[in-house]
Amino acid sequence: MSAVSRFQQLQEMLKSEPNDSFLNYAVALEHAKMGEIQKAIELIEVILNRDINYLGAYYQLGNYYELTKQPEKAIAIYNKGIEIATKQNNRKTQSELQEALWLLQDD
Repeated sequence: MSAVSRFQQLQEMLKSEPNDSFLNYAVALEHAKMGEIQKAIELIEVILNRDINYLGAYYQLGNYYELTKQPEKAIAIYNKGIEIATKQNNRKTQSELQEALWLLQDD
């Protein structure tokens, strides 16, 4: 399946489920694949404003902040993700976020 048709399918699905965090996250990732990092950031920020516990979004958003030369925002979002992962007892995600944070702060 091509990226365009996958993107179109996701857009169609969003029409019936506009607040679905997973679908919105998938659309954000498609925007990033197309080089539209700022649009991906905007979409993930909306997801997290609506659903602070959507843990998968923290790593990606931090990464996008890093790509767009916004290290302070990346640090803040990694830290928030670590906090949420700790509350959810999700050690794998907590570890991934911690590693991303260390690598960023090590630069």
